[in-house]
Amino acid sequence: MSIYLFSLSQVKAENITQVISLHVKFLKIKIDFDRYDYLIITSKQAVAALEAFNPNWKNKSVLAISSATANAVIRAGGTLLDVGDGYGDNLGGIICSYPKTTRWLYARAKEIASDFASVCIKSGFFVDEKIVYETSCAQAILQADIPDKATLIFTSPSSVRCFLKTHDLARFSHIIVIGQTTARALPLHVKYIVADEPTVESCIKKAKE
Repeated sequence: MSIYLFSLSQVKAENITQVISLHVKFLKIKIDFDRYDYLIITSKQAVAALEAFNPNWKNKSVLAISSATANAVIRAGGTLLDVGDGYGDNLGGIICSYPKTTRWLYARAKEIASDFASVCIKSGFFVDEKIVYETSCAQAILQADIPDKATLIFTSPSSVRCFLKTHDLARFSHIIVIGQTTARALPLHVKYIVADEPTVESCIKKAKE
């Protein structure tokens, strides 16, 4: 069975055809990190964007959405405050466990899948949002030639939306998603399987099962 992985970056995996799903553009913006106590980072791309334009971000501890993002923070020389379970909606609970006087900076993409920051703000917490990168559909996913009955792995809601611009999911055998947020981007009639953990590795394991 053919397995296709749609993701932002290449991973080491045997017998998997990897297709880059998004093009990432870093945005150069001015940020005074001294105004904040902690950073919130929900992707490896946000780490790369901050590193490209303002390495002073490493002076602040980071609340990372997942172990993968946490590893990116550490590799770049940053420090961790806490690590979430891979879902943006659950970061709100961590933020709300700190005093409302805590000042958070959420370095994010232009388009996001979770509104946890808005929820925290409405509850009286200080979360400042800065868009540090934006994405667009990569030609690789738009032009991908995929055989019938293949198994597809989607690692973000954006990868689903880009795929659906030029493809129909009806002719494929299995759809694997990294989590429920990604699943919600699928058409209602499409059956799918959620990975046991919100990681690419778990998606691949589930696809091979």
